Amino acid sequence: MANEVRDYLSRQFETAWALTEFHLNGLATEECLWRPAHQGLHVHQGPDGRWRADWPDREDYDIGPSSIAWLTWHLGFWWSMVLNHSFGDGTLSRENVMWPGTADDVRKWIGELRSQWRAVLEQVTDDDLRSAQRTRWPLQDRPFGDVVAWVNIELTKNAAEIGYARFLYAVRAR
Repeated sequence: MANEVRDYLSRQFETAWALTEFHLNGLATEECLWRPAHQGLHVHQGPDGRWRADWPDREDYDIGPSSIAWLTWHLGFWWSMVLNHSFGDGTLSRENVMWPGTADDVRKWIGELRSQWRAVLEQVTDDDLRSAQRTRWPLQDRPFGDVVAWVNIELTKNAAEIGYARFLYAVRAR
């Protein structure tokens, strides 16, 4: 019971991860690059071969639905940011996070982030979760447990969005 809070959050994370993994399994690059509408957040390959993501200036519904590529980029973006700002040098910015370019590379990237996060969760104590020492992005001046809970919620949300987009892709021609 020394780390009861951490254990609850870790189990919640594993549930969120199972949902994410379910929607990433079998994902194809063609699905990622499909756009569910003529407008919406997406990724674009630059002349240097790197894939950069759109960034919305607002979060209104009329910006359109995001592509799976953008959703997976967003998942990798915020997770990379949390890890870098909580356990790294805190210099990573959105502009430096690129979409990997294929579904296989997405699975690899997100799987590596999951492994890094899991290692972090195994090391933090309930005292660490009550402290704001590591809370730098996306929250500040809050207990680190709030960040861990936010990661669980954000992961679940992104998994649901990816899953919904995959359903739309699967019936697009019907």
